[in-house]
Amino acid sequence: MPSPLLNAGLRHPMRFADGRANPSMVHLNRVIDHPNIRIGDFTYANDFDPPEDWAARLVPYLYPGAPERLEIGRYGQIAHGVRIITASANHPAGGVTTYPFAIFDPASLALFKEALTDLPDTVIGHDVWIGHGALILPGVRLGHGVIVGAGAVVAGDVPDYAVVAGNPARILRMRFSPEVVARLLALAWWDWPQERLAERLPALVAGDLEAAAR
Repeated sequence: MPSPLLNAGLRHPMRFADGRANPSMVHLNRVIDHPNIRIGDFTYANDFDPPEDWAARLVPYLYPGAPERLEIGRYGQIAHGVRIITASANHPAGGVTTYPFAIFDPASLALFKEALTDLPDTVIGHDVWIGHGALILPGVRLGHGVIVGAGAVVAGDVPDYAVVAGNPARILRMRFSPEVVARLLALAWWDWPQERLAERLPALVAGDLEAAAR
C-alpha cells in the first residue's frame, strides 16, 4: 500500500530541496479560523508577502457574522494577489446615494446590517486554480476544475472545468469534452484517501481515466 501523498495537517505544505518550509505557502484551513469561511483540505495559497491574517488578506470584506459565507473545496490553488470580494462589500444602491452613512454612526449601524440579508454566498469548487492577481466578485460560483487566468475579474458563475480570463472574465475554452467532464465529476478524485491518490496519481497526471478509475 503506498504511503500518504500529502499531509493536510501542515501549515506550510511545501519544502525546499534543503528541507526548509516555504513560508509563502500555506494550507488555508490551517491559518484561517473564521465562522463565515469553510475551506477543504489541501487547498493552499501563496503570497510573496505572507500576512499574519490570511482571511483579511484573501477575503478583506467578510466579517464574522456576516450574512454570507465563503466556501472553497479541496485541492484549491490560490496565487499571490488573489482577492475574493464577498457580498457585504456592496453598498446599498436603492436610494439616490451609495454613500454608506450608517457605518459612521454606531446608533444606526444595526439597522443598516438588518437591511443586508439574504446575501449570496461565494462558492469555489474542488481543484480550482486561481491565477495571480485575479479578483472574484460577490456571489460567484466556480465549478470544479476551473482555471482562472491571472488578473481576471470574475463576475459570473463558471461551469466545471472551464478556463476563464479577462475583465470581465469570459470562457476561453473548456478543458475537456462534456463526456469527460461527467466522468471526472463521477470519479471525484478529491474525495479519495491519500493512499489511493498516491497509487493513481500517475494515471491522473497523464489523463488516463481508465487507469485512474480501476
